[in-house]
Amino acid sequence: MVYNDAVAARRHAFAEGLAFPSTAALSKQLITEAKRTPKRSWLAEVSAVVLQQSLADCDRAYRNFFASLKGARRGPRMGPPKFKRRTGTQSIRFTRNARFAVLHSGRLRLPKVGDLRVAWSRELPSEPSSVTIVKSPTGKYFASFVVAVEDGSQELEPLADPEAETGVDLGLKDFAVLRGGKSIDNPRFFRRLERKLRREQRALSRKMKGSANRAKARLEVAKVHEKIRHTRSDWIDKQVLDIIRENQAVYVEGLCVTGLSRGRAAKSMYDAAFGMFLARLESKTARTGRTFARVDRFFPSTRLCSECGALTGPTGLEGLKVRKWSCGCGAHHDRDANAEVNIRREGRRLAMERERFAAGLAEN
Repeated sequence: MVYNDAVAARRHAFAEGLAFPSTAALSKQLITEAKRTPKRSWLAEVSAVVLQQSLADCDRAYRNFFASLKGARRGPRMGPPKFKRRTGTQSIRFTRNARFAVLHSGRLRLPKVGDLRVAWSRELPSEPSSVTIVKSPTGKYFASFVVAVEDGSQELEPLADPEAETGVDLGLKDFAVLRGGKSIDNPRFFRRLERKLRREQRALSRKMKGSANRAKARLEVAKVHEKIRHTRSDWIDKQVLDIIRENQAVYVEGLCVTGLSRGRAAKSMYDAAFGMFLARLESKTARTGRTFARVDRFFPSTRLCSECGALTGPTGLEGLKVRKWSCGCGAHHDRDANAEVNIRREGRRLAMERERFAAGLAEN
């Protein structure tokens, strides 16, 4: 509500040609003064820090929008902030100013909420600076903490084998092909539960809007989506950890996931979650001290013969159906295994260039 009020106030100021209202002015108008009105008196029932965080989120959204207009922000161009709609997911954030506390009993104390029992997934490595409470569409509550971790505290021991490195060729037939032709099967989590999801959505569409039965049916649909999301996330974490434990260096192909998700295979692309996999793999390699390099998306890893370096591989849409091919030099290739070799070589070259550049800067 506070976020939407802030967006409305700034839209009104823009339409009337008035000065852009500051966060401090909005805080006084939309929080302090609004609490005294009958329409917004309920704002006094929650911590003021939570309301201030909503204003901070709105301010950050506008700063990102202005930076995007100026070309100072990477990524696609952003539009102005929009009104938030009611969704199944809700969240609030408490900072240190809210004086939340993790008690010795393991409970979490939140201002104007009380002491909450927590099923801890792990022990906190340091004092948290903030905590975000998230309510999922299925009615479950999660606490996410922001903590500071010392550099190098999560680094793994270097592997003795200097050849312990791999390229990662991603695909829909096999989720990934690693060094030596080792492949990771594509689990297709959404496809597995798509039939059940369709059945639950059909039942939801038949319920009267506003009825208790519709609320129950909506919960069943949310449970299927939650199971897909959690199983996919857990599986990706396990695959990332296995790759990092077995390899000192990891080289991946740079995919334009957004562009690939616009074609006929969009559902399969979203189901595979390549963007999530690559982001977690890059983050995990940085935290564990492993080498990581991303090969340019236009690098012809599939067409390039790993034996002679000639571009004789399959091309075009018809080439996507070709799984094995032969080069004029006499080499016979498996499409994905050959791509992995090329990605590994190009990734190693990029990593060495980066090390030489860093060494040159250190000398200067």
